[in-house]
Amino acid sequence: MSKTELEIHPDKVCGRAKDVIRRLQKAGYEAYLVGGCVRDLLLDKTPKDFDIATSARPEEIRRLFNSCRLIGRRFRLAHIYYGRDYLEVATFRAPHDDNDDGGKVNDEGRIIHDNVYGTLEEDVWRRDFTINALFYDPSNGELLDFVGGLDDLRNGKIRLIGDPEKRFREDPVRLLRAIRFAAKLGFDIEPSTEAFVQPLGILLDGVSSARLFDEIIKLLHSGDGWNTFQLLRKYDLLKNVLPLTDEGIADDDTGAFARMLELSLRNTDQRIAEGKSVMPAFLYAVLLWFEVNYISEELQLKGMPENQAIQQAATEALQDQVDFTAVPRRYSNITREIWALQGRFRFRDLRRASVLVSHPRFRAAYDFFCLRAQSGEKVEGDCEWWTAFQHAAPDERPELCKDAPGKKGPPRRKKRRKSSNAKATSAAPSAE
Repeated sequence: MSKTELEIHPDKVCGRAKDVIRRLQKAGYEAYLVGGCVRDLLLDKTPKDFDIATSARPEEIRRLFNSCRLIGRRFRLAHIYYGRDYLEVATFRAPHDDNDDGGKVNDEGRIIHDNVYGTLEEDVWRRDFTINALFYDPSNGELLDFVGGLDDLRNGKIRLIGDPEKRFREDPVRLLRAIRFAAKLGFDIEPSTEAFVQPLGILLDGVSSARLFDEIIKLLHSGDGWNTFQLLRKYDLLKNVLPLTDEGIADDDTGAFARMLELSLRNTDQRIAEGKSVMPAFLYAVLLWFEVNYISEELQLKGMPENQAIQQAATEALQDQVDFTAVPRRYSNITREIWALQGRFRFRDLRRASVLVSHPRFRAAYDFFCLRAQSGEKVEGDCEWWTAFQHAAPDERPELCKDAPGKKGPPRRKKRRKSSNAKATSAAPSAE
């Protein structure tokens, strides 16, 4: 263990976090800032959250703070609320086995119940990466590093604590966290950790689809979505979380879908950098577009009307994706609307164009349509015309609609290789 004095300007540490730590220490408990907030402070970044680790048990924390709520079964945590905001406080954990009342590990080594409490020195070995295992006491400026996290921060390395295979098996989501931190920080995954990322990707099949949805949003709406996406492809993890996207890239011999993904993710990163909002519904509209468009065109070739074909294609694609990552209905309904409106952009007569522009999902559908055009899809019409129409004065719109194009003919059949979207159920073999 090494101890280092760390000088941090008081304004960089959340005042509420300092108050919570001070109150826990006054009550006789150990308490520290831990994890990503310490890492980010050391890297001169602004932490998103300030997490606290303490020797106090969850029930003891609740007795100290009137606004405290205890959450979680697998991993018991205390949330101390300040209006709608809260600070997360975790009790020090210890290693455990099935003989412990509070802990349980399944046959694949995955932790499924984790409420075995321990000391600070034990807790550090339960954390995932060395750079997330630094403890900081704002009351005296002391930084505790038990596992070489400072050296890995200086050298730009993502390193799991302990045996990499065992730690990935305990929680396969750590595979995605390694990717996310590498992209976010511009770090390299250290070789002994990296060696298991691709071989153990199949373990993600055992993670709940709801949890994976949250992780996908963190990965691709982090502000480093494009870099993250490239790393997911590099380590062949895309097929484990977004198989329809992975297959679409391989099946599209025009390259338009790959360009669409890049343009969308780069634009999303830019919007986040500018403090603008982003929509999970739009993200999934892009990620699943190749599959939806392909199925829709196949159904239209069989005589199904376009609107019905796109709705059925949407249902099939979303059902296939839900086996891997859940898409909450509040998002999937918007995603469906974005897809359903695409066919209406080919019509430029005044009545239908005016109705479309007034649709509540017009802006998202218009952005999606322009993204398709910029990616090289051969769509009739272009975003320039629709940009001009939506900004034109009412008396200018009839002139723009004089040369409205006719209806698009039936789609041409695309070639596509056979592939399966069935989710693997077998456990990953032990990687040597």
